[in-house]
Amino acid sequence: MLLTKHNRWFFSCLLIAGCVQILVAPVALCQQDPSTTPVQSQTSPSTTKKEESDYSKHHILWVIPNYRADESTAEFKPLTPGEKFKMAVDDSFDPTAFLIAGVFAGLNMAQKNYPSFGQGAAGFGKYYAGAFADQAIGNFMSEAVLPVALRQDPRYFTKGKGGFWRRTGYALSREVVTRNDAGRNTFNTSELLGNAIAAGISNAYYPAADRSFSNTASKWGQQIALDAAFNVMKEFWPDVRHRLFTHSEPSH
Repeated sequence: MLLTKHNRWFFSCLLIAGCVQILVAPVALCQQDPSTTPVQSQTSPSTTKKEESDYSKHHILWVIPNYRADESTAEFKPLTPGEKFKMAVDDSFDPTAFLIAGVFAGLNMAQKNYPSFGQGAAGFGKYYAGAFADQAIGNFMSEAVLPVALRQDPRYFTKGKGGFWRRTGYALSREVVTRNDAGRNTFNTSELLGNAIAAGISNAYYPAADRSFSNTASKWGQQIALDAAFNVMKEFWPDVRHRLFTHSEPSH
């Protein structure tokens, strides 16, 4: 069982690390060598706005749901309870969320992390149901239920400026720091406790042999690590997206 846990951590983190590297490498390269930055093309605001659709803003690499990121520089405005629950619904039931659940279900099944689930179509169905429930319950706990109860803001506010490592450090720190509904920084209880509660709830639908404190703590730690990696992706995705859309047409 210890080996399969390590394999699950390894493949999950490898998947996320690969996405992060693909996403941030162009940004880091341009910051290290400003001479490599191409001349900005002159596109009209209407063209840029049309190309830079809501879909691209809400999907990192056009696949990973990204409804929590807030790139606005406008004055802080707290979310209503309804808006927090809508965010959790969007993150959990976006069409691509079903695909992400399938990826993690496939990884778990390939490593036989829960042997009692079996193999084949029936086994995959159980793995898939578990993976989908994990992400949905985690989203609702950390983005809606606890943020409403504790009056905390579940959004990730992008820094958007500064060096590569400064921005990366900021992104990682958002796992333990968030804003409350008054706009002040506070300990991110919603994220840390919300995922802990979700990990505990998962004991209800995973095999009895895996219902232990160490397994629950391991699942919680994995989710926090994945969310921290996603924060880095949220921070740099606007840079990549803007560059892709801004230079999509030649200048005249």
